[in-house]
Amino acid sequence: MEVILLERVERLGQMGEVVTVKDGFARNFLLPQKKALRATESNKAAFEADRARLEAENLERRKDAEAVAAKMEGLKVIMIRAAGESGQLYGSVTSRDISDAVTEAGVAVNRNQVVLDRAIKTLGLHDVVVRLHPEVAETVVVNIARSADEAETQFNTGSAVTAADVEDVVEEEVVEELFEDEAPEEAVEEVAAAAEEAEEEVEA
Repeated sequence: MEVILLERVERLGQMGEVVTVKDGFARNFLLPQKKALRATESNKAAFEADRARLEAENLERRKDAEAVAAKMEGLKVIMIRAAGESGQLYGSVTSRDISDAVTEAGVAVNRNQVVLDRAIKTLGLHDVVVRLHPEVAETVVVNIARSADEAETQFNTGSAVTAADVEDVVEEEVVEELFEDEAPEEAVEEVAAAAEEAEEEVEA
């Protein structure tokens, strides 16, 4: 089916272009979403007669979107979720969850503006595109963690916290508690001395 695009559509074309698409895509998406018109002679004439107004409206919407994108630049949102030791979520994070988090962070967006091919099911930092206008998009960093402390660690390291990382942190805390008032060198010397005394007792 030939259609006239009423706005820029990714991988198809710009406003005003006549393109050929599959019938199902046109009937189920482009036409009901008012992103295109059937490319009949009467529709072509009507579009050309109204082109100036449509382009002006599109320009105004784009300016508004660019202003919102400026507010979103560098935006990072934290989402606390339950997950297993491997980092797999008990559930998933959807476009609605992300739009709610971004809105709570101070920038109102709806779920249809969040570009997500599939739900997110793992901990870590995820770059998610928010399309504010056909010609304007901004990337948001979604930090999914089991706790606020874990989220901060992920921001600092740039990767998800695994079960092994948690074990390392626990071991470090235990060592720090054991030798809380001693310098690291003194702690090492104390351990070495204890080992030497144990060997002497065995020899005796």
